[in-house]
Amino acid sequence: MRLTARARLALLQTALVLAAGAALTGLTYLLMKRRPALVTHLDPNGPDPRSTLRLMPPQPQDLRDLADRVQADTLSALLPQAALALVVVTVLAAVLAWLVAGRVLRPIRVISSAARRLSAENLTERVPVTAPADELSALAGTVNDMLDRIQRGVTERDRILDSQRLFTANAAHELRTPLTTARTAIDVTLDGQPGRDELLTMAGDVRDAVEHMQRVLNGLLLLARSQAGAGTQETTDLAAITAATLGTAEEQAAAAGIAIRARLRPALVTGEPVLLERLVGNLVDNALRYNHTDGHLTVETSTVETRTAGARAVLRISNTGREIPPEQAQTLLEPFVHGHGTRVRTDGPGLGLGLSIVHAITHAHQGHITITARPGGGLDITIDLPHHSRAAERPARRPAAVTAQPASVMRAAPPGSRPAE
Repeated sequence: MRLTARARLALLQTALVLAAGAALTGLTYLLMKRRPALVTHLDPNGPDPRSTLRLMPPQPQDLRDLADRVQADTLSALLPQAALALVVVTVLAAVLAWLVAGRVLRPIRVISSAARRLSAENLTERVPVTAPADELSALAGTVNDMLDRIQRGVTERDRILDSQRLFTANAAHELRTPLTTARTAIDVTLDGQPGRDELLTMAGDVRDAVEHMQRVLNGLLLLARSQAGAGTQETTDLAAITAATLGTAEEQAAAAGIAIRARLRPALVTGEPVLLERLVGNLVDNALRYNHTDGHLTVETSTVETRTAGARAVLRISNTGREIPPEQAQTLLEPFVHGHGTRVRTDGPGLGLGLSIVHAITHAHQGHITITARPGGGLDITIDLPHHSRAAERPARRPAAVTAQPASVMRAAPPGSRPAE
């Protein structure tokens, strides 16, 4: 028969009380037995001159015998009375030990009950941590920390699995068209006796299809990497990354007749520099690709204080372009969506993965992205990331490409000036 922890604890406490009571009874019996009998004799002549009775040493033998009999009777009566008292105390101790054991083990039962209610689909429940701070409250805190780690692990696993499923679905969908194109070109060309020119044309079509598949796979791999989370964490200045990106895009903007307005203030973040550079690069490329001649691109970086989230590093990009319905602006963050709120083929000017990658990188860095359609056309995109408040620990990483500010890009404005409109 296997006893519960409560029963074992109650039995142990009862046994301790029984042993202590038995030891106390035995010791009392021995001490009383070894104590010599004290026999006194009263002087029959009455009180002494000071009106007190005089105690006489035990002289008569009969008085000594009487004292021995009294002592023996007392010891004989002591044993049953002490045994009865010991039984009563032991029973009372057993009841109290059972109640105290239940009280002490109650937090463990709560932890066990909470653990039984948990499952892979429900990891939100936590064990209550009671006061005062003792071993059981420490155990409850340890279990809660373990549940937090398990929940984060399960969430990360689900996110990675979703990313893999999305990658597989998108790859299967987007590679179908170029594969069909290459297959059709080969079948049509080889159906007969193709000449050299026809073979060269087929080879060109196949090469274009292969290049298109490579671009799709590269975009999907970058999207999957972004969704998997940030890797190497470094302190990086968004203003420096943005300046380097604008310097690279200056020639493209000049060729398209797009004016770049930049107001770059320090915005330190902790993250993976490669992904952050891709984030800014995709935003700038998207703003230039879907702009129009004589349009403009406004880029701002800054650090703001919020009441709920503390200091945040903010990147804002606003551009002109074609008009987008406000209710469809949020759909641009989905893969393979250009600007009409529906999935499109990837044989156009872009793959439709730029803003999806931006969204994934922002999420991987615990940031938020807000995208709104501008009246008259274009988008206004704001990204805020946790600010690196302890910048003194390590200097911010500045990309090696930043050597000089482009002439067509406005330099960072001094503090207190108004942002570009």
